[in-house]
Amino acid sequence: MMAALLEVRGLTRVFGGIRAVDSLSFDAHEGGITGLIGPNGAGKTTVFNLITGVYRPTAGTVCLAGGRLTGCRPDDVVRAGVARTFQNIRLFARRTCLENVTTPILARASYGPIAAVLRTPSARSAERAAREKAFAIMEELGIERFASFQASNLPYGMQRKLEIARALACSPKVLLLDEPAAGMNDAETHELGETIKRALEDFGVTILLIEHHINLVLDICTHVVVMERGALLAHGTPGDIRENPAVVEAYLGRRRRDRA
Repeated sequence: MMAALLEVRGLTRVFGGIRAVDSLSFDAHEGGITGLIGPNGAGKTTVFNLITGVYRPTAGTVCLAGGRLTGCRPDDVVRAGVARTFQNIRLFARRTCLENVTTPILARASYGPIAAVLRTPSARSAERAAREKAFAIMEELGIERFASFQASNLPYGMQRKLEIARALACSPKVLLLDEPAAGMNDAETHELGETIKRALEDFGVTILLIEHHINLVLDICTHVVVMERGALLAHGTPGDIRENPAVVEAYLGRRRRDRA
């Protein structure tokens, strides 16, 4: 059994009396891909927002490698080793793809604003190293040919990959992907799955994935956590989840009721 790198315990968030997340506990194991799935409105993105410090939990804790993230600001969570993508792509649309990936690397550079303005040798050296690292990340994900393109001019599927590359530029221990296959066709979804597996292997990150493409989840995830109405419904291997009657009812039963 792989060690738990990200630990969520009793996580709860209440909005005006509504329990968006309700006493949720699960682990994301080091070196694995954990899928977080559930019907629309189950509270999945709220969990991401609680992990990354966008929201403060009403109760419960989030720990990374034994260190407490609960109550940390989003920038502190990134520095601790958690990066994410979003349901709606949030790239620097008017900047080049290479600049998008370089930006988070430079944000962690050791030189100060005066050195940047004066273009000191240390600043120039750091910027050159950042560009080289960013280009290497793009190469690993197979998008280096778009380095000089304006981000907004990329095809939709490539913008998703670019957002993953930018998140990897933060050198995270845990990478949170929020519906990365949204809006993709089957071929694009399969290609994205290969990109996610490559990120796992080449960058040594642990991945937590929200996704509605169940076939993608069952194909690439090592562990799956299922939510319904903010609470834990089931968890286990993809094989366990595929055969779980409660999970089948949560998805197929709801679809039958919607058609009735």
